[in-house]
Amino acid sequence: MQMAIRTSQHHIPTFINFTTKKKLPFRHFSTTTMSSNSPSQLTHTISLPSQLVEVIAAPGITPSDFRSAIDSSLFQKWLRNLQSESGVLVDGSLSLNKVIIQGVDYFGKRVGFLKFKADIVDKEIGEKVPGIVFARGPAVAILILLESDGETYAVLTEQVRVPTGQFVLELPAGMLDDDKGDFVGTAVREVEEETGISLKVEDMVELTSFLDPSTGRKVFPSPGGCDEELSVFLYQGTVKKETIQELQGKKTGLRDHGELIKVHVVPYRQLWRKTADAKVLMAIALYEMAKREGLLSKSYNNFASE
Repeated sequence: MQMAIRTSQHHIPTFINFTTKKKLPFRHFSTTTMSSNSPSQLTHTISLPSQLVEVIAAPGITPSDFRSAIDSSLFQKWLRNLQSESGVLVDGSLSLNKVIIQGVDYFGKRVGFLKFKADIVDKEIGEKVPGIVFARGPAVAILILLESDGETYAVLTEQVRVPTGQFVLELPAGMLDDDKGDFVGTAVREVEEETGISLKVEDMVELTSFLDPSTGRKVFPSPGGCDEELSVFLYQGTVKKETIQELQGKKTGLRDHGELIKVHVVPYRQLWRKTADAKVLMAIALYEMAKREGLLSKSYNNFASE
């Protein structure tokens, strides 16, 4: 099996039943005047098994954005999660009273990010639980380990991360571009875009697949405010020393997507100290535990540069 360095530089269907208060020109929506002194407000009613839930558009949300937000896979998946086997509405102790759509960001025509507030109440004490949600959906991260001259190296990317105000060293990673759930294909594509390394799907090992089924075999990096769920993959390869040198400092990324990436190669034994990226630390834990329990092949793939 081979892996190649690319030399060019660039970087649902829903199970929820919907109802409307009255028929309108577009599906699912109604406009309600909240008071005689307030402007009209977009609303939508969701029918859950035991209750009706009102969805409201915050000021500034257009009818098109409101419709896109509710129909998006991000919002539909969140609704399904509420009613899943481990969902917060299953045992009846919590109630979803209202959802306010606050922000919608697009990747092309697709909803990429969605921000909303859910009023979920503990029925016993009558108090709300924290319910601000930043929805971005599933993503992948890849731990690439390359063995050369008796040393194992990890491949990292350095990127501008505006939310932190810093450059961050992290694993190659990315969001799923569609709703098809092609996690391993996304992992291979992200590695090539961010590092210039071409991998084969069959050479990837999904580390999160070793988790207990009760976890959904995904990792939640920040479940207090974000729905993101990560699938973590592993690639192991053997390379020549020249390949390590070629990768070190290489500039990659999809420039038209605003990706300005520099590749770093770090000795694996130092990896846990070199970055604050949670994906790195999660991947190390998954890798070490899987290795300790004998779940990983000891063989490395042959790495060939083009």
